[in-house]
Amino acid sequence: MSTYAQKKGFGATVWDYLTTVDHKKIAVLYLIAGGFFFVVGGLEAMFIRIQLAVPNSDFVSAGLYNQILTMHGTTMIFLAAMPLLFGFMNAIMPLQIGARDVAFPFINALGFWLFFFGGVFLNLSWFLGGAPDAGWTSYASLSLASEGHGIDFYLLGLQISGAGTLMGGINFLVTIINMRAPGMTYMRMPLFTWTTFVASALILFAFPPLTVGIFLLMFDRLFGSNFFVTAAGGNTIIWEHLFWIFGHPEVYILVLPAFGIFSEIIPVFSRKRLFGYSSMVFATVLIGFLGFMVWAHHMFTVGLGPIANAIFAVATMAIAVPTGIKIFNWLFTMWGGSIKFTTPMHYAVAFIPSFLMGGVTGVMLASAAADYQYHDTYFVVAHFHYVIVGGVVFAILAGTTFYWPKMFGTMLNETLGKITFWLFFIGFHLTFFIQHFLGLWGMPRRIFTFLEGQGLETGNFVSTVGAFFMAAATVVLVINIIITTVKNERVGNDPWGDGRTLEWAIPSPPPFYNFKQLPLVRGLDPLWIEKMEGKKGMTPAEPLGDIHMPNASFIPFVISFGLFVAAFGAMYRLDYGWGLPVLIIGLAITFGSMFLRSVKDDHGFHIHKEELIDEDDNKGVKA
Repeated sequence: MSTYAQKKGFGATVWDYLTTVDHKKIAVLYLIAGGFFFVVGGLEAMFIRIQLAVPNSDFVSAGLYNQILTMHGTTMIFLAAMPLLFGFMNAIMPLQIGARDVAFPFINALGFWLFFFGGVFLNLSWFLGGAPDAGWTSYASLSLASEGHGIDFYLLGLQISGAGTLMGGINFLVTIINMRAPGMTYMRMPLFTWTTFVASALILFAFPPLTVGIFLLMFDRLFGSNFFVTAAGGNTIIWEHLFWIFGHPEVYILVLPAFGIFSEIIPVFSRKRLFGYSSMVFATVLIGFLGFMVWAHHMFTVGLGPIANAIFAVATMAIAVPTGIKIFNWLFTMWGGSIKFTTPMHYAVAFIPSFLMGGVTGVMLASAAADYQYHDTYFVVAHFHYVIVGGVVFAILAGTTFYWPKMFGTMLNETLGKITFWLFFIGFHLTFFIQHFLGLWGMPRRIFTFLEGQGLETGNFVSTVGAFFMAAATVVLVINIIITTVKNERVGNDPWGDGRTLEWAIPSPPPFYNFKQLPLVRGLDPLWIEKMEGKKGMTPAEPLGDIHMPNASFIPFVISFGLFVAAFGAMYRLDYGWGLPVLIIGLAITFGSMFLRSVKDDHGFHIHKEELIDEDDNKGVKA
């Protein structure tokens, strides 16, 4: 049997996924891990809302509440939203540009395992003395005062995980620049590929400041340096700058791929070409550029002065313009279209007003004078969640339904999908709309309880009821996935019937090598062009021949595991006698594996053209 043939048995499947460098299987790993952390972060959110459902609650203690609050934000941003979007980037972007894999398959696998072990390390803090408790931003003044190892778990876990994200971003950039199919110019790339491209560029420039900040804070905590210790001449505000120079572009790292997903869904189910393609590309690039010019709007109350505040206020208001361009283009795409209200389209239509509300409150917060009133109230909590949940999570749920048949060859149940949508949509607005008013009524962020008679009881109770609706929606989605997997009813290349881009031209799920012949791209929406000419698939750009593919490797897993072990050694080196040896062992595993990789003769293998499948055959590569 060929080395790339389908393996049988549970053990073989596990080994296959532990060693894979195939972008489609790595996408599945991202979705599984990201989905797990999404559930963990959701449970943490439920604990928060249960605690705040009634006044004077003692469901959790103040200290535990701080840990739950910190881990909810950290988990949802770094370990759920980003990896889930990375899953779609891995699964779809190479197919959309007509590539057989990403530019660096080995690095792609290493990026996933670094993210995974970093996330596991961070969550082990719950069982090893307590989780971080200084908020997801971990401001230095709070984190340096935090006792125990919770903040150390935060710093080391995010450092490992962040390295994986940076690798992934670089990989996507190189893939899009170098591996587009013949004829696919930049201005013929699908919008999801464009948003992946810009988000990856943001990762390239935004993650190094976070890496530097974490290193400095790690040295302060673990080695007694004084970068952020004010009493010793350090400056705690510098941490805020480093964090938010990363933190605000991070919002667009999440939101831009979400925009890309909706920019694929809306044309398909409107049966129209995306309105204003060029302006959408321009707006995407402009959002990425302006995203680095607004970070200090998180710091209006720090005391930077009126000139700095004014500059960042104007930049923050300006970034609403390209976002507005996108909103109108999506509406004009739907205008006059033959709309099919499938589950993904439900999310797309609901996304526009939901995200718009988050944008409008963002412009309100952009006014520095007004921000002095709104700052650190539940108004900001509501704004942030309308952007992240109303934008990013809606897109993740929509993308899951839309791309599931392409990734797995089966279709999620539409009825259960719509039940999930309505439960989540109603629950989302119940939870967060009232929080705008809670903030205006004076409820601060991050408090673990409140008193009777403050006028906050009804609003908090309504918010908690909404959270249960969202939890129920998540349960229905999981049931839908289980039922669909058990039934295993196969679908064809283009199960929605109106696919416009290259991923819908090949079998579902795609074969190991994606395209047996690289396609010739003759314009925007290349598959639609071929359909309009009555052709069944894409016109090939090359003759049928052998295909070179990379070998699987266990080394990415081992490298990441070595850093995971070393992190424990670094953290406990002064607490226990075994700390320093464990640090040395972990680093030896990592660097030994890297050396092994450098000397190993790994040139991949060839799939012979006789072994390639018929494009209409969904059974996979022949054995």
